[in-house]
Amino acid sequence: MHQQNLGSQGLTVSVEGLGCMGMSAFYGAFDDAESTATIRRALDLGVTLLDTADIYGPFTNEVLVGKAIAGRRDEVVLATKFGNEVDESGKRTGRVNGSPEYVRASVEASLRRLDVDVIDLYYQHRVDPTVPIEETVGAMAGLVRAGKVRFLGLSEAAPATIRRAHATHPITALQTEYSLWTRDVEEEILPAVRALGIGFVAYSPLGRGFLTGRFRSPGDLPEGDFRNNSPRFEPANFAKNRELAARVEAIAFRLGVTPGQLALAWLLAQGPDVVPIPGTKRVRYLEENAAAAAITLTPTILAELDAAAPRGATAGARYPETAMRSVNR
Repeated sequence: MHQQNLGSQGLTVSVEGLGCMGMSAFYGAFDDAESTATIRRALDLGVTLLDTADIYGPFTNEVLVGKAIAGRRDEVVLATKFGNEVDESGKRTGRVNGSPEYVRASVEASLRRLDVDVIDLYYQHRVDPTVPIEETVGAMAGLVRAGKVRFLGLSEAAPATIRRAHATHPITALQTEYSLWTRDVEEEILPAVRALGIGFVAYSPLGRGFLTGRFRSPGDLPEGDFRNNSPRFEPANFAKNRELAARVEAIAFRLGVTPGQLALAWLLAQGPDVVPIPGTKRVRYLEENAAAAAITLTPTILAELDAAAPRGATAGARYPETAMRSVNR
């Protein structure tokens, strides 16, 4: 798979990454053996950017990723995150913590769980409204100077926050949700990061699986899946969103690709600074997703997709109200 720059600070990654969250959290049952095989197959295919976070599990996803890359560390651009506070027992507190003390404690714990000497890309997972971003990023910059972290990132940050952070220490990447059914970043966030030379990492590029065509009714979601509580998967919104997905599917079938591949190819066509990180815990879906990197979309097809899934067309908020409060706006 082709490698490219992410941001303007010197980090090189694959044009697609692999989101590892669902291997240990939020999406129903887990199979560590299959997930490990998926990570190793990703490396075989040249997918170098692996994305995890301390909150996934909590903690267990970092351990899983660390074991999976053992012996292949030099093939990996390893990204993890901190900030959604977890206490020592592994319990989520519901707080966002951006204090310098928490930054320093979090990186040490992540390094131990991942069993590595350095983290390639370290994100603040959510912005702490009680701590000036300059203090948080200042502490993160100290990790770079100490050789524990190579590059810094933010997740779900607003343009004003990004600018203040970048003025404190260069930010390499912003990670935020972006797909054919979540396009609000196009209005202010993408222009802001592009002006600063910051790369954009698109999480949930398949619309939490909705754009793959796998879900035909709310009842298709597995038990224990957090999407059962997502506004976009509520019955009334689900029906409206199926109409959008069906329009995308019709274009995909005409082109002879899967709907998920088309959704990823659309994101890749948004610019070389946009790197999607589709998540999967199964080898067959990984291989399907990776094949999207070879798809080239014509201007005519891109215009069709813009019309099929215009900005603001998706019904329902991205998260429940309580979770949306942690999104920096």
